[in-house]
Amino acid sequence: MSISKLPLFQALGQKMKWHQTRQSLLAENVANAETPGYRGRDLKPYSFSEQMNALQMSNVSTSATDSQHFTVEGQGAGKFGARKLNSFEITPEGNQVVLEDEMMKVAGNQMDYQAATTLYSRSIKLIRTALGKV
Repeated sequence: MSISKLPLFQALGQKMKWHQTRQSLLAENVANAETPGYRGRDLKPYSFSEQMNALQMSNVSTSATDSQHFTVEGQGAGKFGARKLNSFEITPEGNQVVLEDEMMKVAGNQMDYQAATTLYSRSIKLIRTALGKV
C-alpha cells in the first residue's frame, strides 16, 4: 500500500484541492469586484471529519455500555459545493463583493494551504524516517 493511500494523506490531499478550488473562486470574486450585479461565491467550509468518514474502509460503530460514557455520532460525507455569499454591503453598481474582505480571504486561504502542504510533507518524511528510508 502506498503512503499516499492512507486515509490521513487522502484527507490532506482533499484539503489542498479544496484550497486550490477556493483560491480560484476568490480570484474570480476579486476580478469581478467592479462588475455590475456580480454576486461573490465561496465554498462551504471544509470538514476533516466529513472527509475521514467518507474514507473509512470499515464500518465501525460505537455504543454506550454505561450511562457515564459519551457517544459519538457520524456525519455524512460532503462535497466542495460553491455557494453565494451573504453580504449586506452592496455597491452602487449592485455588486456584493467587498474587495478588502476578499483579499483577507485570499491571504487566509493561502496560509491554510501552506499549513496543509507542510503537514503533508512532514508527515511523509516522518513515516519514511520510521521505515528507515531517509
